[in-house]
Amino acid sequence: MPVAVADQALHNLVSAPAPRAIEQVIELMQQIDDCIPNDDGLKWFNRLYLSVTQQVDLQPVAYWKDPSWLINLDVVFAGFYFRSLAGFLSGDPGVPSSWTAMFEARYRTGVDRIQFALAGMNAHINHDLALALLAVDEQTGVVPSPTSPQHVDYQLVNTLLNSVMPSALQMMATDTLGVLAEDTGKVGRLLAFWDICQARDLAWYFASHMRDLSGAIRQAALDAQDQITGVLGRAILSFV
Repeated sequence: MPVAVADQALHNLVSAPAPRAIEQVIELMQQIDDCIPNDDGLKWFNRLYLSVTQQVDLQPVAYWKDPSWLINLDVVFAGFYFRSLAGFLSGDPGVPSSWTAMFEARYRTGVDRIQFALAGMNAHINHDLALALLAVDEQTGVVPSPTSPQHVDYQLVNTLLNSVMPSALQMMATDTLGVLAEDTGKVGRLLAFWDICQARDLAWYFASHMRDLSGAIRQAALDAQDQITGVLGRAILSFV
């Protein structure tokens, strides 16, 4: 299926060669933000993801136990988002249900920015993060344990998220003049409904589980996770 004219510039961005450094990931997300209008729900997920990635990048190297592993994970992880978006825009039927839940709702009216942001985070973390962890295993030959330096860094990202997420979502609920644009009470209700740090913890354990699976059983587990994540994404987008 040909790419819609309105999405051609966006498709060109995300179908280019994948970023290989955290600086390139940030630059691409900034270009996506510049490319799409405010009434495209994708903008608000992308902006939240950009904010989180910038916070990780701003930390001094000494903050991390294994900075090269963590940055590699961030770059690999972001690639799943860019590829899913490129596939959706070009009509690829293989795009995960996790992502189509949010992509199909991009211009739906009556959905708050924070719902789009969390629906995207739901897809990216609940579907992609375990796969990114497994991909980094293969690249590095390191299979991190719950007591490893890599897991310490993974948990440090949770600490950053706890400090960034509420203020970032609150910012989305106000317009450029600082005038309240949405019911900001929904921020707290949504964060109670969907906990990003809990989702990241579950992704870690799901990756550990997937390391012991192969073939049809492994694919069945991935398919079930994708379907559950898609249902959850649609629930976030319907939240009132």
